[in-house]
Amino acid sequence: MKKEIIEMINMYNKIIIHRHESPDPDALGSQGGLARLLKDTFPEKEVYVTGEEEPSLTFLLKMDTVEEKTYQGSLVIVCDTANQERISDKRYKLGDKIIKIDHHPNDEPYGDIVWVDTSASSTSEMITELFMEVQDEWNLTEESARLLYAGIVGDTGRFRFPNTTAKTLQYTAELIKIDFDRTELYTKMYEKPENLVRFQGRVLQDFEMRKSGLGISYLPQSLLKECKVSLNESSAVVNSFSEVEGIKAWVFFVENEDGSYRVRLRSKGPVINKVAAQFDGGGHPMAAGAKAKNTAETKEIISLLEKECLQYSFK
Repeated sequence: MKKEIIEMINMYNKIIIHRHESPDPDALGSQGGLARLLKDTFPEKEVYVTGEEEPSLTFLLKMDTVEEKTYQGSLVIVCDTANQERISDKRYKLGDKIIKIDHHPNDEPYGDIVWVDTSASSTSEMITELFMEVQDEWNLTEESARLLYAGIVGDTGRFRFPNTTAKTLQYTAELIKIDFDRTELYTKMYEKPENLVRFQGRVLQDFEMRKSGLGISYLPQSLLKECKVSLNESSAVVNSFSEVEGIKAWVFFVENEDGSYRVRLRSKGPVINKVAAQFDGGGHPMAAGAKAKNTAETKEIISLLEKECLQYSFK
């Protein structure tokens, strides 16, 4: 599969790289890291990144302005996006060919070439692996190494999560052979503005802990507006009470303007992506997202998560 992707990249002079909406460091790291690799290796090619901007992460990557006519005769690569509904910038279909590169379960194998590796910690790790295939031909620079490193760090929780493998560390070691400022990167990735720190304090004060080992937090629009926190920014507190003794899984219900909810699920053991899949979502067994139309659906999600927690016991 990697060979086919490399051959396809070699064939096209215009390449447009997409990723999922509401991007996280891995989405931007894989998208931008691949783009930078291609720009530094093939200066004659036109390489673009597109999608909505995430203000809190523009220090990683800023989007290009891509006109619709640019898609004519182009190769489109979609990074870190399990299903088509979540692809940011729906013009991805206008390209000549589509490549999907992702580490989430392949429930929707869209595209002409599909490379999915659920054993990879991140899509940024996969892009690093792609580079390793052609390291004598492609140029890894400070910027591409910085972006790919940020994506791996983001999805492994600074190498603390169980998705960190020997391969993850091996590829990371290759990236840090390039001299970029890791201290500055960590500072920008993990520092929080005062309003977000105070918001996290409210979350810690108000979350509910069930005897089953399930943690629950509702983030209503009133709280978001009071603390001046956006929907995307609220994701920064998703692990705020993850260290509570006895917690097995936790869920955040973030209220949208229309009264529906963005659902963020995390786990230390119980499989949660199958619950997410029942509510227009999906993801990894230990990290997933979904949608709830109303409060009644949030209660259904809680009930299903409680069953998973009750059936799970730590070894």
